Amino acid sequence: MPLVEAGGIELEVHDAGTGDPVVLVQTALTADELAPLAERLVARGAYRAIVYHRRGYTSSSPVQGPGSVIRDAVDCRNLIHALGLRKVHVVGYSYSGAVALQLAADAPEHVQTLTLIEPPPVHVPSSAEFRAVNARLLDVRRARGPGAALEEFLTLVIGPDWRTEVEQHLPGAAEQMQRDTTTFFDTDLPALLSWRFDVEDARRINCPVLQVSGNDSGLWFAEVRDLVRAWLPQTEDILLTGADHSLALTHTPQVADALADFLDRHAILTGRGPE
Repeated sequence: MPLVEAGGIELEVHDAGTGDPVVLVQTALTADELAPLAERLVARGAYRAIVYHRRGYTSSSPVQGPGSVIRDAVDCRNLIHALGLRKVHVVGYSYSGAVALQLAADAPEHVQTLTLIEPPPVHVPSSAEFRAVNARLLDVRRARGPGAALEEFLTLVIGPDWRTEVEQHLPGAAEQMQRDTTTFFDTDLPALLSWRFDVEDARRINCPVLQVSGNDSGLWFAEVRDLVRAWLPQTEDILLTGADHSLALTHTPQVADALADFLDRHAILTGRGPE
């Protein structure tokens, strides 16, 4: 993947297709989790899908220490500028849902639409439980190292055969996650746990919003659905049957169909919809 200079750093970018530009913000840990979704968008022939790796992942500029959701949003905005784009559709998934929300609030002039695929449950009623789980993982990282913390985390969320399951959906991902695990624990998790965002921030978001969730994702993400709809009343809400928090990989065709329908109705390019 080529490197693009954006705001003084380099970001690895895969840019394919023609049509409305769609920026898919990399989530935490798994660098290419949104790549299959991007491929399906490109195959439709109406979208330019831009998938990039955030700081600290693969060949993008390195990072050390705690990160910041705001900084990640600035990096995304700088990438939009570097690519010479004015308005884009923005897609965020899990951690990058927070980045997408922050970008839409801080740089609304660049965001034509906002799509959120199960953003993180850091501000929901049961967020204390979510934060406690992450604090425990950080304790493991400090005591036994990032590799042990990664094993515990993925065994918890996927199961003991997580390597096999991950590789079935995204070949090469297990090795990439192990290689970039320090970024996940030392940069992304502190960034997420320190992220501040509330209804006042959400009021700065006026673009159309799509939320895609799985009905098997549990209480945390059910509360996220309610919170996003409360923050952003314009939200269109799609709930996928039989899907959990891995829905971007396990239910890629359904997510792509919902996203394409939404984007078609809010197109940027002349002749495809309103400016």
